[in-house]
Amino acid sequence: MENSSTITQVFLPLSLAFIMFSVGLELVVDDFRRILLRPKDFAVGALSQVIVLPLVAFSLLSMWPMAPALAVGVMIIAACPGGVTSNLMTYLARGDTALSVSLTATISLVAVITLPLIVGFSITHFMDADTAPSLSIGNTVLSVFLITTVPVIIGMVVNRFAPKFARRFERSARLIASVLFVVIIAGAIFAEWANIADYFRQAGPVTMALNVIMMSVAIGLAQLARLGPRQQMAITLECGLQNGTLAIFVAATLIGSKAMTIPAAIYSLLMFATAIAYLFFSMRRRV
Repeated sequence: MENSSTITQVFLPLSLAFIMFSVGLELVVDDFRRILLRPKDFAVGALSQVIVLPLVAFSLLSMWPMAPALAVGVMIIAACPGGVTSNLMTYLARGDTALSVSLTATISLVAVITLPLIVGFSITHFMDADTAPSLSIGNTVLSVFLITTVPVIIGMVVNRFAPKFARRFERSARLIASVLFVVIIAGAIFAEWANIADYFRQAGPVTMALNVIMMSVAIGLAQLARLGPRQQMAITLECGLQNGTLAIFVAATLIGSKAMTIPAAIYSLLMFATAIAYLFFSMRRRV
């Protein structure tokens, strides 16, 4: 029990802070200026992730019978911004990396407000008053700000005043962040190993449906807005690859529910398969 408490209260927050710091290392002020220079690209991506994604998740859960804690867990992952993996995969696929990075950073800042509100609503809607955990919106806003926004700002400051160090450390930071991400996902699954088969039967199909539907919606909205293929790829990956580490932090550390971490862990496993499949077919179409 003590080891579990140490993981959720110390290792998980520090790991998430480092992952967000690695995002900041790649950011410059110009990444935010592109919002003004190319507002349509950013608007489509932000609308898809901040508004459409939680609405799709809520619609699915309204039709899909599921344990209340798991339903809240699905809403938590839907309320999270894209993760550092979306930036990396966009870069490898030759998508619009600047757009991907600016979406990740900006929506991570916006999530300080939107994430606690969506999670608070989800707990009230899906859980009974007797079993629902207490969640302080104010404390959640502060915790998410300290663990996500502050490390991003620190990373940007390092990039601004020590660019050579930032460039040298960036690749190592990305590797460390990836390893921490894998360890956190594995830890969430291991913590609920006795129930994982039942949880996967309940949460696996809905998380897969959420991922595939949302990526399809992102593609449709980008095409409807007549965005270029590089921008379309960035937005689709940004909507498909969520920050599972942040979702697990909110569920395990802020709420204290291991069950709520499971949808984030399952989603984080499935999203790589769908993202790779999307990249494979997209790059084949280019040939």
